[in-house]
Amino acid sequence: MASPALSSDTPAEEREPASPQPKEALLTIPRGVAQVEFQASVWTGLIFIIALFVGGWEFGVFALLGVVTATVTAYLLGVAWDRVWMGLEGFNGTLIGVALVLYLGTDWSTVALVIGGAVAGSVLTAALNAVLTPYNLPTFTAPFCVVALVLAIGAPSYARVWAGHSSTAPPSASDPGTAMTWHDFWHGFFNGIGQVFFQDEWYVGLIFLIGLAVASRLVAVVAAVSSLIGLLTGWWLGAQAADIGAGLYGYNAVLTGIALTGTFVVLSRAGAIYAAIGAATAAGLTAGLTEAFDVVGGHTLTWPFVLVTWVFLAAVPIYSRIRRAP
Repeated sequence: MASPALSSDTPAEEREPASPQPKEALLTIPRGVAQVEFQASVWTGLIFIIALFVGGWEFGVFALLGVVTATVTAYLLGVAWDRVWMGLEGFNGTLIGVALVLYLGTDWSTVALVIGGAVAGSVLTAALNAVLTPYNLPTFTAPFCVVALVLAIGAPSYARVWAGHSSTAPPSASDPGTAMTWHDFWHGFFNGIGQVFFQDEWYVGLIFLIGLAVASRLVAVVAAVSSLIGLLTGWWLGAQAADIGAGLYGYNAVLTGIALTGTFVVLSRAGAIYAAIGAATAAGLTAGLTEAFDVVGGHTLTWPFVLVTWVFLAAVPIYSRIRRAP
């Protein structure tokens, strides 16, 4: 991912040092967590980490394991320090850690897989950057999606990894029905934000929203509106109410909305409409990919966001009223 450029008014602790220092090396960790949602703020990253621990200690611990492993791997392999410093080498590792502990549970085999997955994600990030940079397209969370999908598909074949662990079914498996209640609505609104990190407790989503507001009130508003767009898109299409309430139709819309509203596309009236269409498209794609990914329990990960945002960014040069952000 990428984050907004830092200006001359940026606090000193947010400016890139001339060379790696112990303090700055440490601050790459919260930045790596914050970059999951395109933010470079250390404070936002720290609030995100708190939110993960509120969701469950295992999410916080394994997120930290993933972000540290990915960041250290990138640095040792010689990735440019400006990318490492901004946290751009850590966010895929963060998501790999959270996803694998959710799917595989807390076990030493999960520790090994998170470390190996984060290393693989770092290498894959470099490879995708080489492929996508000529087209002016970021890697986004594609490295995480590839690594998590491969590990989730392969895990059931290995007894020491999968022993005693059952597939994680969507909420609608035990609570089917499309009639959405007020409870589904407001829980789904906050969960749509929390599910970016696989969290399904509304108060955890609220903490993430606060973290975004610390970095930018505009980004927080965009995240909230995008979650609402995703929720309403799922409801209008007739998605299962329990899945909507769990935020499963919101989080890809949130990431897409933030990406297309000022981060990679210049903020304008036409740009805002473009971002809203993108958010709705990502939510709509969720159901189709859920069926396609039935082999891994129907978990779409962040593929709808990645695919939709790539398409929408690739289309920008054709539209005279939409411009890429510098």
